[in-house]
Amino acid sequence: MAEEIMDKARDLVEGQIDFEGQRRAEGFATLLLAISALVAFNVGYLYQDIQKAVYIGLGGTAFTFLAVVPPWPVYNKNPMKWLPAGSGWQ
Repeated sequence: MAEEIMDKARDLVEGQIDFEGQRRAEGFATLLLAISALVAFNVGYLYQDIQKAVYIGLGGTAFTFLAVVPPWPVYNKNPMKWLPAGSGWQ
């Protein structure tokens, strides 16, 4: 039981994501950053306040960081099957 919990924790800390998960994370980061930039610009323009625009932009960047950087399980749904060590090229 404890070993099983440790294995799950180790997998989470190691940051295993697959190639499809990398593509998904890149697209998600681009989308979130673009949306936060548009919202920040529009709020800053509407209120004529650069400080609000900067805070909204920083908040969007922090949210994007939390959504993309940790190895969430959604980014590891298609793991690759690698060949065992020593097989293949001789």
